This record gives sequence, structure tokens and C-alpha cells, in this order.
Amino acid sequence: QVQLVESGGGSVQAGGSLRLSCQVSGDSDSNYCLAWFRQGPGKEREGVASIDIDGRPTYADPVKGRFAITKEKDTLYLQMNNLKPDDTAMYYCAAYLGRCGGSGLLAATYQYWGQGTQVTVSS
Repeated sequence: QVQLVESGGGSVQAGGSLRLSCQVSGDSDSNYCLAWFRQGPGKEREGVASIDIDGRPTYADPVKGRFAITKEKDTLYLQMNNLKPDDTAMYYCAAYLGRCGGSGLLAATYQYWGQGTQVTVSS
């Protein structure tokens, strides 16, 4: 089984920063496309950023230039800078056994999901 556990959420002022972490456990021989999604109050889940097996990232337009997705060993990170109130959401990490390709920001791509960590940005 593949398990994903998020951490690092919290409440910050606009313009502040947070770093989210996602511990990925499973078959060490597996290669994963990994991603962060978010769902704000009254909104649909949306892709934030993905990182492919080769380490190449993809970002949604609203976060491009502010967020950075990285991975180290068994942990996925999302560095969030210059946070805005519209970034307020529950953030989820997700994994897919294969390459992201051009589908890294599509929720239907992913087989495994974490439970989420809350990010709240106040003005």
C-alpha cells in the first residue's frame, strides 16, 4: 500500500510563507508522479503543482512564481511564498504510479491521496 501523510499547514498573514511536507511510504522500487492539490471553502479541488519522475515541475497559473514543489528521498514538499488570502484551502498530496506527463494537475490521474493539511491566509 502507498500512504501519504501531509504536515506543515497553519495560519499566516498575507505575504507570509509556509512549507508543506508529504511523507510517502510504499514500494521503494516504485516511481511516482507526485502532486499537491487544494480545495477552498465552497470551491472544487484544483491542482496546484506536480513533479514528475524526472523531477520536472508543473505549476498552476495562480501559484506560478510563488510556490515551488520539490522532493527529497521519501518526502514531497511545497514551498509557498508570498501567500494570498485566495490560497486559503485544504491542501492534499497525491501520488500516481507512473509519469505525470501532461496530466499532472488533473485529479483523475492520481491513485493515492493524503488526508490534507489546512492552510489559512489572512489579510
